[in-house]
Amino acid sequence: MKQIADSAKEPPLTPAALRAWRQGYRAYLESKGVPPEGAADMAAKVAYRPDLYPQPGATPDMFQLVPPTTTERVKPAAKTTPKKMAKPSATVPNVIPAKPKEGPTTRRELKLIKASTLIATELAAGEDMAFTHAVLCQVGLPRSKVDGERFMRQSGTAWVSVQAGVLDEGKGPVLQPIPYGAMPRLALAWVSTYAKRHNTREVPIGESASEFLELLGQPTTGGPRGSYTTLRRQMHALAACRLQLGYKGRTYNGQPVEQFDAWVANRDSNQKALWPGIMLLSAGYHQELIENGVPLDNRALLALKGSALALDVYTWLAHRLHRVDGRQLLHWKSLREQFAQEYQGKDADKDFKKRFLLALRDALAVYPQAKVKQVTGGLLLLPSEPPINYKKLR
Repeated sequence: MKQIADSAKEPPLTPAALRAWRQGYRAYLESKGVPPEGAADMAAKVAYRPDLYPQPGATPDMFQLVPPTTTERVKPAAKTTPKKMAKPSATVPNVIPAKPKEGPTTRRELKLIKASTLIATELAAGEDMAFTHAVLCQVGLPRSKVDGERFMRQSGTAWVSVQAGVLDEGKGPVLQPIPYGAMPRLALAWVSTYAKRHNTREVPIGESASEFLELLGQPTTGGPRGSYTTLRRQMHALAACRLQLGYKGRTYNGQPVEQFDAWVANRDSNQKALWPGIMLLSAGYHQELIENGVPLDNRALLALKGSALALDVYTWLAHRLHRVDGRQLLHWKSLREQFAQEYQGKDADKDFKKRFLLALRDALAVYPQAKVKQVTGGLLLLPSEPPINYKKLR
């Protein structure tokens, strides 16, 4: 952000001033629930950044992880337009100040704070880089369970269509559901990253379900997202589905996965369930990935793994912000068309806006280069560096 860029121009701090800044950052982390030992360790390692925590008299950024402690609006200056002054070409809506967070900091928010600090202070290495398909950054898989065998989502000139398929689970064909939620997003990003990084269609996914869960950054015991049942269901659904991606007159038809040996439990013995070990991507999807893979920070994906909406917002910003020319205002209507097809009912617009802003806050916490402002009527996007500069890491 601008504060970061400006800080690079400032003269270096004296040792005493740096110690004072780190003591303030340590106190700030402890106030958010980080244990004293962990706060001291994080403060000792972090590089100086004046915007990393609220400074006395400073105006925090719009979507920092911990919003400012006041909701008072800044009154616009009185209009003093001379008679013959040229009329501005566009009116920039007023920036809406963030509301202060109420209640104690949750465990998830603490993990997000740590991930945000790590990403902001340590440059991404090669292993931190992940990829996903460009069209899936604009129109992703469904986030909640879909009734039926088809799902369609469109945003502008990009669209995605998912059709449920069948998979042989050992005793003949079984109709699979449409993949949804965070799990298939993480799985598809992981296999896409491996395929693009090594330029291969054969992707090893571990010799056991536990190993693959660890590769995805998921817990291996307990919880619905980390359970073997959820993994099995979503991986089978992802492998069986027919995926169509479209953009500006070009349509990709096919399945991301060409071959997948179903995870079949051996009920005749006490042996553990079989795991395929290799997933073979289709030639068409692999070529599209090589040509249109969008680089992401894997540390951010793992930090956002609990929310499919936050993952979608992050990948969307990663693909879009560095392409913005000047400034771009997106109204809530267009945002709802892109992200809120699952929201129905009387208060659908209100529910979507509330959930979207929470997901946006989380996404921006792990994308420090992003410049996004909530303004009257929608969001204002400004040109930003991508989360990972792929060219510098090659």
